[in-house]
Amino acid sequence: MNRRSFLTRGTGALLGLSAGGMVWRGLAQDGNQAAGMIDRNTQTAIDGSLGWLAGQQHQDGSFGTGQYAGNVAITSLAGLAFMAGGYQPGRGRYGEHVTRTVRYMLRCEDPTQPGFLNSRRNGFHGPMYGHGFATLFLAEVYGMVNEPALRTELRGVLGRAVALILRAQNRDGGWRYQPHPADADLSVTICQINALRAARNAGIAVPKANRDRCIDYVKRCQDQRSGGFTYQHFGGTPGFARTAAGVVALNSAGLYNDDNSVKRGLDYLKGFRPGGAAGGVANAEVQMHYFYGHYYAVQAMWIAGGDYWRQWYPAIRNELLASRVVADGSWRQGLMCSHYCTAMALIILQVPNNYLPILQR
Repeated sequence: MNRRSFLTRGTGALLGLSAGGMVWRGLAQDGNQAAGMIDRNTQTAIDGSLGWLAGQQHQDGSFGTGQYAGNVAITSLAGLAFMAGGYQPGRGRYGEHVTRTVRYMLRCEDPTQPGFLNSRRNGFHGPMYGHGFATLFLAEVYGMVNEPALRTELRGVLGRAVALILRAQNRDGGWRYQPHPADADLSVTICQINALRAARNAGIAVPKANRDRCIDYVKRCQDQRSGGFTYQHFGGTPGFARTAAGVVALNSAGLYNDDNSVKRGLDYLKGFRPGGAAGGVANAEVQMHYFYGHYYAVQAMWIAGGDYWRQWYPAIRNELLASRVVADGSWRQGLMCSHYCTAMALIILQVPNNYLPILQR
């Protein structure tokens, strides 16, 4: 399926939804930005790894290993990895895998907290991470579901999931581990504003006031000397993953390269380019949150475009291909879940396809 057909189907079901009050402006799409980025060797690796990931899906439609089995964040990322390759629910080689992922996610709505997407088989301290990724996935896939009953069910769950995010935003403008307004941190906040952006793209109403409060919180997390972002707004050490999350949070809220906070964050990230003096797998700051950081960094560079993108993507592409487990096509890092690592690597590598609505500029 070509990109135009994919995107047309992805937005065709959205015309009957309310646009709401949140307004973002887009950037002109650079038609040459993706040219030649996914070469033959990269596509061969992607194809093999998608096959490996498909073979790991559990019978109930979920992904995740060990203590992460059935985790909603990992399952959502796996679904996004297939969609980043152009596979829609019920269409293409992995279309049924995406459909099964959707059905699993809908079953994860907590009956005691309507709209809360959470796997109750494992109790992690930060369930709003999972809720944010799950809401992002459902928003991205919504316009691609043609089965009427499934789309109706999805629309209801997605609407309630978005409402929960809006209620959980704290007075500073951010989000934290639990689904209620308490304190906040940048790593949870990016998950929620990214989900809200995707939901807004899908036609779900998101008030402008929530976006504005989020922008204020994220900008307060920026270190004024370095331009990097810290974990929370009252101080701390800026770092690679936190800065990548901060830049994408501002992008998702509608701020781009002409905003000084975004520009300074991008320039800070340039110091961690893979293969550079400070970047790469040998750097402790990068290694600590390698896939998480690069998941957001590649989005930041794609949206920034120009030299940011042209210098970043080939570097992370080559680094990921070098670290891939050739025998089975997976990615692994220490004790981390291989489903998570592989899904993240696949999303990163497939950004030039520009299939995911959240990547549209």
